[in-house]
Amino acid sequence: MSIKVISAEEAAKSINNNYNVAFSGFTLAGSPKIVPSAIAKRARLEHEAGRPFKIGIFTGASTGDSCDGELARANAVKFRTPFQSNKDLKRLINLGEVEYFDMHLSQIAQEMRYKFLGDIDVAIIEAVDVGDDGEVVLSTSVGISPTAATLAKKVIIELNSFHPRELRGIHDIFELENPPFRKPINILGVKDRCGSLVVKIDPAKIIGIVETNKPDEVGEFRPADELTLQIGNNVAAFLANEIKKGVIPKGFLPIQSGIGNVCNAVLAALGTNKDIPSFTMFTEVIQDSVIQLMRQGKVTFASGCSLMVAPKTLTEVYKDLDFFKERMVLRPQEISNAPEVIRRLGIISMNTALEADIFGNVNSTHVSGTDMMNGIGGSGDFARNSFLSIFVCPSTAKHGSISTIVPMVSHIDHSEHCVKVIVTEQGVADLRGKSPKQRAQLIIENCVHPDYKQLLWDYVNLSGSLHTPHSLQACLGMHIEFQKSGDMRKINWAEYA
Repeated sequence: MSIKVISAEEAAKSINNNYNVAFSGFTLAGSPKIVPSAIAKRARLEHEAGRPFKIGIFTGASTGDSCDGELARANAVKFRTPFQSNKDLKRLINLGEVEYFDMHLSQIAQEMRYKFLGDIDVAIIEAVDVGDDGEVVLSTSVGISPTAATLAKKVIIELNSFHPRELRGIHDIFELENPPFRKPINILGVKDRCGSLVVKIDPAKIIGIVETNKPDEVGEFRPADELTLQIGNNVAAFLANEIKKGVIPKGFLPIQSGIGNVCNAVLAALGTNKDIPSFTMFTEVIQDSVIQLMRQGKVTFASGCSLMVAPKTLTEVYKDLDFFKERMVLRPQEISNAPEVIRRLGIISMNTALEADIFGNVNSTHVSGTDMMNGIGGSGDFARNSFLSIFVCPSTAKHGSISTIVPMVSHIDHSEHCVKVIVTEQGVADLRGKSPKQRAQLIIENCVHPDYKQLLWDYVNLSGSLHTPHSLQACLGMHIEFQKSGDMRKINWAEYA
């Protein structure tokens, strides 16, 4: 059969109120561009006519503004999962107008298959090539696309000619079976493949192909500054010393890195440290810094779920695609983030913290414990199962009025049992094998900004000689002070004594 080409407006007519819709994409890479916008336009028209129109949204992670942003601004979102980063969607979530539930990224596809999350009515998948037999070549990410296409009652393909068809061969598509029939994931090294080059979809399920030519909505990363460079250098020096001590093998171990400017700076520091050998990556997002390190020969291979790089960098990749296709692979997120593989390969994981407490618990999602920032992403998948889990952050925020190191985090995403090392621009706290009091001492002395060191020691002294020196009356005192005065440094512990 021949799959017909349809307009974005025709595709949008296939989406009805209360549908559950799965979108391709992982971060800003590989998400549909024009069909979500057409759905948003339809939602506005339905609302003007006095009719309800909202959909449930499943994605791999965050998407571009033309997806999450357009649908949020059209008041067309019933619920959303998992990770998101769009400011308009985030505002509605934090106002309580959109239901949002966060999930570890390795689990979303399997929980869809387990029927924990309801039916998938339609999947909208960005691709670079589609065969009449239903063989689909994805674009710059994989995410949950294979599972979404398998489970969805109907599928819409957004065929994006901005990305070359020659991307065929860069993907490794593999879906896990449900228990009790699940077999081992056959990945014994970062370069290994376990699946096929394409997503295979029953052509009878495909509503149509919507043609477009639009780049991924990725902005330019900010260049590293003095603070992020210092964090990166602290991480690199710590890892180099671990190699010197023989804790990390001389040949090094694969790296996982979270997204954003701090993690880009950390990767750049690994690239320039002469005591860090060339390395591979088993990660989620392949970022700009990875591309540069590949050019330099410092990163020899990268396995990821998405290629999220700035437009200029992506153009460079496409001009030299044969070079990069030999050095990277894109997998579904339940494979890129699979605990089984992470433990087998001995990944060194590096992720950012929103705040950490003096005992090693990390909050990576909630501002003041209530407002969702983005979501947990894959940091938990890697932190819990890695050879060594490192969390990085600046020691202060809001021009020094917030300490990112606090007595107790306002929300826990990663407990002290998963966090091995905390790094700020101030220094490194190695928490392995340390009691709560010892962790507190290391974190305060090595990672806390000088403006807050004595304040945190004063907090510890409130609790005397307890195994974990916490004061239930005072543990969130710094957060409360910030809400009152706008500056954590004004805390008066005597009020909590």
